Amino acid sequence: MNPQAKLIFITSLLLGSTITISSNHWAMAWAGLEINTLAILPLISKSHHPRAIEAATKYFLVQATASALVLFSSMTNAWHTGQWDIAQLTHPTSCLILTAAISIKLGLVPFHFWFPEVLQGSPLITGLLLSTVMKFPPITLLLMTYQSLNPTLLTTMAILSAALGGWMGLNQTQVRKIMAFSSISHLGWMAIIITYNPKLTLLNFYLYALMTTAVFLALNSMKALSLPTLMTAWTKAPSLSAVLLLTLLSLAGLPPLTGFLPKWLIIQELTKQDMAPAAAIISLLSLLGLFFYLRLAYCATITLPPHTTNHMKQWHNKKATNTLIAISTTLSIMLLPTSPMLLTII
Repeated sequence: MNPQAKLIFITSLLLGSTITISSNHWAMAWAGLEINTLAILPLISKSHHPRAIEAATKYFLVQATASALVLFSSMTNAWHTGQWDIAQLTHPTSCLILTAAISIKLGLVPFHFWFPEVLQGSPLITGLLLSTVMKFPPITLLLMTYQSLNPTLLTTMAILSAALGGWMGLNQTQVRKIMAFSSISHLGWMAIIITYNPKLTLLNFYLYALMTTAVFLALNSMKALSLPTLMTAWTKAPSLSAVLLLTLLSLAGLPPLTGFLPKWLIIQELTKQDMAPAAAIISLLSLLGLFFYLRLAYCATITLPPHTTNHMKQWHNKKATNTLIAISTTLSIMLLPTSPMLLTII
């Protein structure tokens, strides 16, 4: 892709996100979401592979539907209340339609069907943008309207997302699909707490984005798109494979790594809100995700494939150290000691 074109698309992406995050009017938020969608489409389809074109088409149709629902919910609310302000979303039907629209944009169950397919058809760096940057504007809209949302509906969708994200990821061999189901599972943890403590949702999103960035950058450096490729990557970058193991365990939420922090705080908050059964269910469902994270970590560091198919070994080239990978992996593993400071902020 032409560097100038890529610069324009990335600038448009940042502009669309900024417009949505900083707007108070529903029309401006909708315009920002549309700019975002149009900016990411060329990045998804830049490889000209049929799978990439299919992913871009699916993404466009789903996002256009979600944006139309956002506009419809805001117009319904304005019709009944005379308010276009995002914080003044009070009409029950509008709240229900908005919850569905944001769930489609994020990929929450039962509107998750598009996300694994789109991520599988995208390059790894575009997949990283889809998993992190593109999720921020919809989560911001949820944060601005959380007082009007239905807690029971969000809790149900969150538990279903954690269950399905863990269950569907078990039998995958494509790394991007595993990361897609991982994202759906993490979104469940964010959705379950948003009506009770929105700051925790934001903290969970930031740490999830940090850990996902570390994993995607490491996989991109190894050029690993599937488990068999990942199994032979240790000959190419042994130290990076070892760090990837710790980052994946952090993404799974194991103590004493960074990923344990948001889950610990969310379980604590749910218990305070007399939602111990929901906390227990979502904690047990996260064990499903732990299985496929462990399988990824096992493939990355410990063994070769347990079958007789021949695999080409990767060339062990000397590569320049990527500072961004070093910073993101370090933060993904070692932020747990900062939890007392984060607790005072929250």
